Amino acid sequence: MDWSPTWEVVGRVAVAAVIGTVIGFERERDGHPAGTRTIATVAVGAALFGAISTRGFDEFFTERSATNAQVDVTRVASQVVVGIGFLGAGVIFRRGGSIRNLTTAATMWVTAAIGLAAGVGDVGLAVAVGAIVLVLLVVVPIPERWVFERFAPRRRSVHVGLASGASPDDVRVVLEASSVAVEEWRVEKRDGRPQVDLVLSGSTDDAIDVAVGALVMSDLVDEVRAAR
Repeated sequence: MDWSPTWEVVGRVAVAAVIGTVIGFERERDGHPAGTRTIATVAVGAALFGAISTRGFDEFFTERSATNAQVDVTRVASQVVVGIGFLGAGVIFRRGGSIRNLTTAATMWVTAAIGLAAGVGDVGLAVAVGAIVLVLLVVVPIPERWVFERFAPRRRSVHVGLASGASPDDVRVVLEASSVAVEEWRVEKRDGRPQVDLVLSGSTDDAIDVAVGALVMSDLVDEVRAAR
């Protein structure tokens, strides 16, 4: 059995990785939960599943046509694609205003594709794509952090406890005088008083500091907690 990778197919997967990285970077820059590694990993997994479906079963079809055996070798493989989706969905959960484990779910999905490639005999392709995935997960975050530290908007989660008689709209009025944007907004009552959890974004940390300071100085606010 030839375990060497088909470099044309590896090139296709690599193109998918590059395009997925660019798209994911744009999503992460805007603060969306599915960012660079998640979308790039999904792109690689989809490309590998596509390569397996078009190139991975040639030797089995040849053997089947030369014998009386009539086995659908693609049936189990197609169920892998569906089944891994349920496993991936099981590890994703929401905590407050954030979504956790998206990259873990995407990694499980692409790992299923790698395992399928190895199982049908495309061992070289599985190894090559495994290396691409490791680059996405380990190497890509290094320049990604550098770029985000310099060019991405700053964000901060803030909890605001309102004074007696104040309303959540009063918080918006205070923030309107600052140069920050409210990206997330959640209101609930605790001990009979409204509490506001929000996410502020601004061009610099100083701009967010000014907005948080305005909330602290307001007579309408009893408590302000900000997490960097």
